[in-house]
Amino acid sequence: MYVGTQVGARSDSDFEQWAQLGVVNVCSDPAGNPHEWTKDDLARHKEKLNSYGIELDMVQIPLSSTPLEKSQSPNIMLGKNPERDREIESVQNIIRMCGDVGIPAVKYNMNIIGIPRSERELGRGGSSNSTFRWAKMDQDAPPGIAGVVGVDENWDRIDYFLERVVPAAESAKVRMACHPHDPFTPDGYMGVTRLLGTVEGMKKFVQMHESPYHGLNFCQGTVTEMLDDPGEEIADVIRWFGTREKIFNVHFRNIRGHKLDFMESFPDEGSIDFVKTIKVYQEVGYKYMLMPDHVPHISGDDPQGTAFAFCYGYITALLQSIGEPRKQAWVTKGP
Repeated sequence: MYVGTQVGARSDSDFEQWAQLGVVNVCSDPAGNPHEWTKDDLARHKEKLNSYGIELDMVQIPLSSTPLEKSQSPNIMLGKNPERDREIESVQNIIRMCGDVGIPAVKYNMNIIGIPRSERELGRGGSSNSTFRWAKMDQDAPPGIAGVVGVDENWDRIDYFLERVVPAAESAKVRMACHPHDPFTPDGYMGVTRLLGTVEGMKKFVQMHESPYHGLNFCQGTVTEMLDDPGEEIADVIRWFGTREKIFNVHFRNIRGHKLDFMESFPDEGSIDFVKTIKVYQEVGYKYMLMPDHVPHISGDDPQGTAFAFCYGYITALLQSIGEPRKQAWVTKGP
């Protein structure tokens, strides 16, 4: 396993900086609407990253964490045909193109209501941290454009998608990594029961249309948000999915708190002991990226870059401490 990132590069200098920091495996997308990507777009993007010594491990297909109101493929989770079939056909095509150009994985979400949060709160040193306090949420918030979606209907929509897309992934030999629902919310919130917002739901999901190419973008932060005692429970959750080879990417982030009451935090200050946790990933033979997907907002001239650099260095040190080999950039482009 190795450090990675999914941060969108603000300019080409970010690619240079990642290579200099030893972050040489990434999830990164070509410009434009994914539904309009061509094989040449993907190949050129991969070649550009390679010129900085960076490997393109993954791209995001047009099923993101945003609410359906802002989704590039809303009809898949709305269950609305014929638009749904057209969106699925586009996803199948992206996966085939990834296989053709040598991109080994894609990530995606099966989201309806996005990522609910309460107001941000102050963290370490006055940082501004993403927070979810159920007691502070509008617990009677109305449904969005999907309306009220029953549990069986929701599973049927997920099944409809997997039945058609997993075979395309198998044929292309491209791993599909699905992000869990962030965060867990009580059943029926905004008209939806978040099926992938529980560990049991995630287990059911990976066993539907079982395939070595169907697994998880295992967001450790999101999973700990499902648990009553995340510090004690997370290791066994990693073991269940890891021993079954269902973890294709890890969002290696921390929280302070537990289910329905937490603040996102830096990796060294939360409820999860990362020193212990990284050893569990090694124990189960996990072999892909560990990446920080969210960071607290901090001060300075480059708050995002600085906060992520801290996390890259922290993860790199943990990997070194357990003897994982360090990847090096093989640069073909000068600064």
